Amino acid sequence: MANHYDSLETRDPEIRERELMDRLPALIAAAMKAPAWAKMLSGFDSRSVTSRAALAKLPVLRKADLPGMQKRDPPFAGFLSDPISSFGRLYTSPGPIYEPESAVTDPWRSARSMFAAGFRKGDIVHNTFSYHLVPGGFILDSGARALGCVVIPAGPGNTEQQLEIIEHLKPVAYTGTPDFLKILLDAVRTAGRQSSIKRALVSGAAFPPSLQEEVKNRGVDAYQSYATADLGVVAFETAAREGMVVNEDVLVEIVRPGTGDPVTDGEVGEVVVTSFDPHHPWIRLALGDLTAVLKGRSPCGRTNMRIRGWMGRADQTTKVKGMFVRPDQIAEIAKRHPELKRLRLVVTRESEQDVMTLKAESEKTEVALANAVGTTLQMVTKLKGQVQLAAPGSLPNDGKVISDERTN
Repeated sequence: MANHYDSLETRDPEIRERELMDRLPALIAAAMKAPAWAKMLSGFDSRSVTSRAALAKLPVLRKADLPGMQKRDPPFAGFLSDPISSFGRLYTSPGPIYEPESAVTDPWRSARSMFAAGFRKGDIVHNTFSYHLVPGGFILDSGARALGCVVIPAGPGNTEQQLEIIEHLKPVAYTGTPDFLKILLDAVRTAGRQSSIKRALVSGAAFPPSLQEEVKNRGVDAYQSYATADLGVVAFETAAREGMVVNEDVLVEIVRPGTGDPVTDGEVGEVVVTSFDPHHPWIRLALGDLTAVLKGRSPCGRTNMRIRGWMGRADQTTKVKGMFVRPDQIAEIAKRHPELKRLRLVVTRESEQDVMTLKAESEKTEVALANAVGTTLQMVTKLKGQVQLAAPGSLPNDGKVISDERTN
């Protein structure tokens, strides 16, 4: 058991599957006490949903639709039956999407992923995910404290101050984006200081093999976690380094993009998740991310389903520096600057960092306009990006407003 969080992780897969299916009817019945779920699942008998085939007949709820649904029916689009006062915290994420946090220990199920990354009781964890409005910081904070770790709530930015904190308090573990981990390690080297960080759990941004190798060469054993602001940790990397193991208490389906139809194991499709949170259940939430099931069991001993990790987006929504950027946000920029014609946001990587470049057609090409559009880009997406003004008709007429051109 020393290598696993608990015995649930090493259950016989058939036993786990049967137990999940046995829990589905009660979960769906509980969800249907909320008006939005009752409407969405109208005509379905919760008692009959006792298999994946039966679950696949239920409609898919697309995460991309939540901002509009919540705007029409605030605050949570009618998907909660419990009163807001029963929750511990309320958050907003880009979209915007509003999320409540259940008032329980480790509400985002992150402790397992941290244990798999080598975090142990008594470790000091330097958590650089944001604590401001969004749930990122609290997702890892709650999991670390559930393990008995001590957390430094560092948040992102303020590199020099973070170096002082690391040097003084000597954390052994890091949580945050892989990009910011590299920034800290580079700053440590430049300053001629010593880093105490030996292990890390990273999420929220691409972690290509080149960056993985560089971090490893700096003496940090880093693992990946696949998490969302709605569900918490969905899957996580283990010492086997073979894909990601699906978390306990979530049920993952891989479906054909644009549908709710499951694909065969090994085929790339969209991630759809059902979560067994009695206070805030999600039934077939389609995340827009692409992945595929890895056949067989993990050599680490965990027996749950494995996925290949993030393989791109089923739609044009993409993740940049840990934040989702959506096509409707690009449309909002166009609305605020009517002098612009066609817009295209290009996402690349330079020096192991995500880079956004907004290409916009315009009759005007002055620097003042580019600066104004850049300010709007940051206001709408909460991320800084470059702006390139182009002649009308010079951008491709292919309907694509976000082009993810990262190669790794």
